[in-house]
This record gives sequence, structure tokens and C-alpha cells, in this order.
Amino acid sequence: MNDLVPVLGGFLSDPFDLIDIPVREWVTEFVNWIVATFREFFRTWISPPVRGTMEAIQWALTSTPPLIFLAVLFIIGWRAASWKVGLFAVIAFAFVGFMGVWYELMITLSLVATAVLFCLLIGVPLGILCSRKDWFYTGMRPVLDIMQTTPPFVYLVPAVMLFSIGNVPGLIATIIFAMPPTIRLTNLGIRQVQTEFIEAATAFGSTPRQILWKVQLPLALPTIMAGLNQTIMLSLSMVVIAAIIGAGGLGLEVYAGLERLNIGQAFVGGIGIVLLAMVLDRITQGLGDKGPASRAKKSE
Repeated sequence: MNDLVPVLGGFLSDPFDLIDIPVREWVTEFVNWIVATFREFFRTWISPPVRGTMEAIQWALTSTPPLIFLAVLFIIGWRAASWKVGLFAVIAFAFVGFMGVWYELMITLSLVATAVLFCLLIGVPLGILCSRKDWFYTGMRPVLDIMQTTPPFVYLVPAVMLFSIGNVPGLIATIIFAMPPTIRLTNLGIRQVQTEFIEAATAFGSTPRQILWKVQLPLALPTIMAGLNQTIMLSLSMVVIAAIIGAGGLGLEVYAGLERLNIGQAFVGGIGIVLLAMVLDRITQGLGDKGPASRAKKSE
């Protein structure tokens, strides 16, 4: 009995000393195994398409004269939402240009556009598959939870180990971090399509592919666009964080300002990021509001 007293006393004072779960060692060994096994695969097959897409978008944005870009931006904002949104977008981007960070704005926009493009190419098909197969969505849910709740900085370490530093590892981390809303809301939007529409399409002899493309996706478009909006916002936040590992753009302005304690430089970069986020948010919301389902609700 006397021998149990120290044990019980130690358990009550600090029970976590009795069992040590070496999670750090397990994760480190797992990541090291992935890097040693798949580094060449990632650098040979994953990096080139991401880098090529980013460089193409970046070249298109940076080589376009600012006045032409602003005119196209106004047309996009006008057609997507309203002339007020188009005018706001022009004023916001022009203000960033007058602050002297136009090139950095274009770099950030190219990074966000690249990340969002790959999120859509991967996320929408996965969302469609989740809506068709309950077992697949059940398996994807914990994966999406981990992707969406893991702190953004955690993604930077394996990305650098696999791809070195630069824009590509920042983009890979951004794609992983920003993809879950696209998958979740694509799945949700398709599942929310009323069965009456599907039954009517089936009665007229539509195939499952035709029902998907001509009934479910158009009616689910507002929900999918909401997922796109969230993906854009998450991409923008992650692109800023990725400046730590060499990604350029406005995030680098903020990071450099923090390093040098230059509040003006950090503030300029932050204002540019805020205005870019507002413009992208207004345009994507306008696109979602012009979907078939939104028009049907407004006509009721």
C-alpha cells in the first residue's frame, strides 16, 4: 500500500508523465519518408504544370498595360455584378497602382488566380463525386476537416521540403489550404437540388450526364460560387503567408515591412491586399447572384 502512494501522488499531480506518445517523432519520420520517396515525383510531375500556369497568368497580367487592364476589369465587374462594382474595382486597383505597388498587385493576383484554378479543377469533380457517393463523402469529411483546420504555417514546412523555396511551394500549400470550401459547397449545392427537377429531367429521357450538366450544376451554381468565393479569400490569405517561403507580391511587402519594422511598407501591402479581396469578393458574389437558381428566386 505504501508503494502505491508515490505512484498515485505522481498520477494526480502530473498524469501526463506516465505515458509519452511520440507524435513529433512519428510525424517527422512520416514527412521524411514522403520527401525521400516522392520528392522527384512532385518536382517532375506536380511542379511543372503549376509553375507553367502561374508563369503564363503572371506574364499576361504584368505585360498588359495598366489602362487596358483597368478597362477590362471594369467590363468584368459590370457584366458580373453591376457598373458600380466595375467602377469600384477600377478605383481600388488604380489606388493601389498610385501607391507604387501595381506590379506586386499583379503578382499576387496571378498567384491567387493560379491557386483558384487548380482548386476548381480538382475540387469541383471531387465535390460532384461526394454528392454521388455517400461513402466517398464520409471518407472525405475528416480529410477536409484536417485540410481546413490545420494552421496555414504547418503547410509551409513539407512544401519547402518537397519543392524548395519560391512561388511553387507557396502555391501548393495554398491549393491544399483553400480547396475544401469548393469540395464541400459543390457537394452541398448538388444535394440541395430539388428532386422534382431531377425526376422531370429523367421523365424526358435525360441521361445522368445530361442531368448533371443541364440541371444540377446550373441550379447549384449559387452555392458553388459561394464556395469559390471562400476559396478565393482563403487563397489570398495563404498567398500572403507564403511570402515567408519566397512567394512574391503584396505579401512580400507586408513581410518585408515586418522584418524591417517599416510600418509604411507593411501598411501599403496590407491595403493592397484588402482592396484586392474586396474586388474579388464583389465580382464572385455578382456571378453567383446571376445564376439560374438566383434568378428563379428573384422572379418568385
